[in-house]
Amino acid sequence: MTDLFDLSLFASIVSDRRFVAAAAIAIFSGVVRGFSGFGSALIYIPLTAAIYDPLTAAVTFVMIDFATGVSFVMGAWRKTRWGEVLPLAAAAIASAQFGTLILQYADPTLLRWMICILVAGIVGVLASGWRYEGRPHLSVTIAVGLFAGLLGGAVQISGPPIVVYWLGSMHDVGIVRASLISYFGLFSAGSVVTYYFHGLLSAKLVALAILLGPLHIVAMWVGGKAFHFATPETYRRVAYATIILSAIVGMPLLDGWLR
Repeated sequence: MTDLFDLSLFASIVSDRRFVAAAAIAIFSGVVRGFSGFGSALIYIPLTAAIYDPLTAAVTFVMIDFATGVSFVMGAWRKTRWGEVLPLAAAAIASAQFGTLILQYADPTLLRWMICILVAGIVGVLASGWRYEGRPHLSVTIAVGLFAGLLGGAVQISGPPIVVYWLGSMHDVGIVRASLISYFGLFSAGSVVTYYFHGLLSAKLVALAILLGPLHIVAMWVGGKAFHFATPETYRRVAYATIILSAIVGMPLLDGWLR
């Protein structure tokens, strides 16, 4: 990590022609997240994996998400349903250890296919409006957490299973939002620690996250301002369309044409 104090490291990252595309992805995903309230990972992960690799996408995203998410946790503290969040986050962080092994050792091309198929499937479920309608039970909560953590450790897409679960079982939108914020703060922190102990936080990836993070944060602010000029139906359609497009563009099948 002492390499982070070497400005030549940052210069080499910026001079790489892929950085321009990465910066555009960070901005684009930030705008969509600020505009619609979700979807940044579903855009950032497949596209960044396409121009770099899945490992770079997952590690840089979790550091950016940690920096942007933790600051919101204090504001959501009082409304968070901790009886749901804590077991869910604990289960997710535990299973993320196995997901991280997938990220480390799976074939990058195969993992990119998995990401694109997963993203497309998630958008289909979200767009269909299907939700879990039962009451939250500890066994179901832990099962959802284990599944979300496996996805999160492997490709940093842990949110959609939880969104589908909580939007149906918790009917107070304010509580759902606060609980999601607190969950993501805990899971991001746990993911950073997990990736560190697995030796994935290289100086180069940390430096790339430092360069992309501010772009993502500013773009979220811009997207949040744009939200006020659109109807809920419009911003959902925009978010779903851009996420599907990201999944298509990120497919290895198109590498010959797009890259």
